[in-house]
Amino acid sequence: MREILEQLEKKRAAARLGGGEKRIKAQHSKGKLTARERIRLLLDEDSFEEWDMFVEHRSYDFGMADQKIPGDGVITGYGTINSRLVFVFSQDFTVFGGSLSEAHAEKICKIMDQAMKVGAPVIGLNDSGGARIQEGVASLGGYADVFQRNVMASGVVPQISLIMGPCAGGAVYSPAMTDFIFMVEDSSYMFVTGPDVVKTVTHEVVTAEELGGAITHTAKSGVADLSFENDLEALLQLRRFVDFLPLSNRERAPERATDDPIDRVEAGLDTLVPDNPNKPYDMKELIGKLVDEGDFFELQPKFAANIVTGFGRMAGETVGFVANQPMVLAGCLDIDSSRKAARFVRFCDAFNIPIVTLVDVPGFLPGTGQEYGGIIKHGAKLLFAYAEATVPKVTLITRKAYGGAYDVMASKHLRGDVNYAWPRAEIAVMGPKGAVEIIFRGDLGDTGKIEKRTDEYREKFANPFIAASRGYIDEIILPRNSRRRLCRSLAMLRNKQLENPWKKHDNIPL
Repeated sequence: MREILEQLEKKRAAARLGGGEKRIKAQHSKGKLTARERIRLLLDEDSFEEWDMFVEHRSYDFGMADQKIPGDGVITGYGTINSRLVFVFSQDFTVFGGSLSEAHAEKICKIMDQAMKVGAPVIGLNDSGGARIQEGVASLGGYADVFQRNVMASGVVPQISLIMGPCAGGAVYSPAMTDFIFMVEDSSYMFVTGPDVVKTVTHEVVTAEELGGAITHTAKSGVADLSFENDLEALLQLRRFVDFLPLSNRERAPERATDDPIDRVEAGLDTLVPDNPNKPYDMKELIGKLVDEGDFFELQPKFAANIVTGFGRMAGETVGFVANQPMVLAGCLDIDSSRKAARFVRFCDAFNIPIVTLVDVPGFLPGTGQEYGGIIKHGAKLLFAYAEATVPKVTLITRKAYGGAYDVMASKHLRGDVNYAWPRAEIAVMGPKGAVEIIFRGDLGDTGKIEKRTDEYREKFANPFIAASRGYIDEIILPRNSRRRLCRSLAMLRNKQLENPWKKHDNIPL
């Protein structure tokens, strides 16, 4: 017995050592933590239960028979974050550069299968050089096995990818199918083809950071949701983020006790919107005053900043926020903001998270760039997402809601449950000036007449009363009372039940 126990401890020590002290030091020299250090920081203390510590690759080509390390470059298992169950895999760059083999993929697939059975999120800590070349097509098959599980798990359990090193080629598609992607600045990157291939094929000279670094994907491509300065910040913020989410599509998000009164009055909101209808204001200020204790976790803040998305809590319950941002492009909807918000709305709907929509939208962004880029299809994604959503939907129009953008932003016509407006909200086909110039184009030379007509139009249509008279707005509320009214609406909708017609799946305009 002692001999077997000694053998067991030797194998465990070898697995814990990964690629050895030299490679661990190399990892640390780059400012990166090891795979095991990352798991220790992410999970509650002593909660990690490791699986498949002794798994080894089955390759004998190219000298691989003499290079076997227990665990084969990925650490898998389950543990808790704030006492809630999660499954995790952490790729170990010190072992074969974290490259994915057939056995490596099987380990990941095993925890993903189990996560779906028990209903718990899957968190991937990605740090891999890609497919293990020595295994050829077997490693490619391993990737495809993981991809299939990403698809099956979508909408069943939350999937989160934290990119903490290289992620290239086929490796990028698994994170791409997860719900959220976070990156670490200056040490992580994602791309389908690397700088050398790009240079060979297109003759473009570009660095790995420029091609697929954290700044590129959080600000330009929109592939990633957030980036963090280092491994430690990323893992601590990931712990905070997971606390907003339910464990699966069969559960509600966790409630967190708060001392923040539901009926808190915010007198400052009465003057948030400027008198000048063309002057911007910061919609994030409104969100901060609505949520419990001002705690708001924003997603994709650097991408399509004309719309704000993220999670907060109201009366202790997680709520998804979608808000036009007048500070950027006057809050217009465009291709990027429509895609960003649509994906967020669909996540909230899949995981039973109520949606609060804050509206100040003058319309869709005009221009050939938008039309040629397919704004019609992309705008329809957001419309489709809101229309199919069955979770509680509460909408507040703060200032402008013009044209088709009024319809798209969780209007009553798209099964909005409760739709509020502030007293100075303008709900119309377009702004008074533009409308009058079309209706009375024959009088354009008479400035006095045009101004009079503009005032008439503003008085009749540029207010919330016509919409309220038709029942499109449930109530016109005082800005200072917004938190209380929204909290009450969400409480009323807590047990809402609504089902869409049976279908195999919808056909959202991709």
